[in-house]
Amino acid sequence: MFVAIAMQNLASPPVLFFVIGAAASIARSDLAVPDQVARLLSLYLMMSIGYRGGLEIAHHGVSPQLAAALAAGVALSFAIPFLAERLLRLLTRLAPIDRAAIAGHYGSISAVTLAAILAVTSQLAMPAEGFMVAVAAAMETPAILASLLLASGHGAARRDHRHVLREVLLNGSVVVLIGALLVGAVANPRAAATVKPFLVDLFPGFLCLFLLEMGLIAGRGLRDAHRSLTPGLLGFALLTPLLGASLAAALALPLGLSAGGTAILMTLAASASYIAVPAALRIALPQANLALALTMSIGVTFPFNLLLGIPLYIGIAGVLR
Repeated sequence: MFVAIAMQNLASPPVLFFVIGAAASIARSDLAVPDQVARLLSLYLMMSIGYRGGLEIAHHGVSPQLAAALAAGVALSFAIPFLAERLLRLLTRLAPIDRAAIAGHYGSISAVTLAAILAVTSQLAMPAEGFMVAVAAAMETPAILASLLLASGHGAARRDHRHVLREVLLNGSVVVLIGALLVGAVANPRAAATVKPFLVDLFPGFLCLFLLEMGLIAGRGLRDAHRSLTPGLLGFALLTPLLGASLAAALALPLGLSAGGTAILMTLAASASYIAVPAALRIALPQANLALALTMSIGVTFPFNLLLGIPLYIGIAGVLR
């Protein structure tokens, strides 16, 4: 089952465009996506994901299962950094401040990885709870708090938490994702149908273009920073997603999530942030080596999840459900 899903995922246009981007970057091609276009694509993806999640919530309503899933997501986001920091202690000789920063990245989520798993579950006609988008939004920030707690134990965290909180809550991806979720949840069904061609039908094509850009970034990170990626850091970047996914699978069972919902929760717990967390920690932990954390999250963990992790999580979810 895993092999079949993996081959189908690897042959999907979004993944293939990611591979093209990474190969082009490693080969030092002049292929590039303008920064403003990349920002527009990111904005569209968050708007589309949030809007579709809001439509699902409007269709199925608010339920105790939603509340329980939100609590599980918050718990995962807060707990994973502490486990990740412990794993970094075992595998590396990084300074405590760098361990705290990297651990925070791995407790939060990657919105683009969320877009990828939603595309795959849709392609496989795998039903999933629409409120998982709300769970993703809830998992953005607890990891940042955990990272600050880890750093404060070594006297490294900057104390002006108001700026950190503002940076987190007003981060563009968070604002658009939550805002679009609310729009989809309260929109008039007839009016919602008029924007479906843009916010729903065009999603796969925009995802392909954005993953081409992500491939370029990932390839550039691996090309330029391969010397800093020690075997211990590489092992961490590959083991931590599996640890997060395992914890999510254990929580998905009592939550009663469908196979699609289980796969999404596993993917969220396995992903690593490279947008919200770096923006917040740039203020809170200016001494930390954020470039190293970004290289690991976008250059190693993101490709791993996109190429191998997502098929694995879907296969496990199918067995569990």
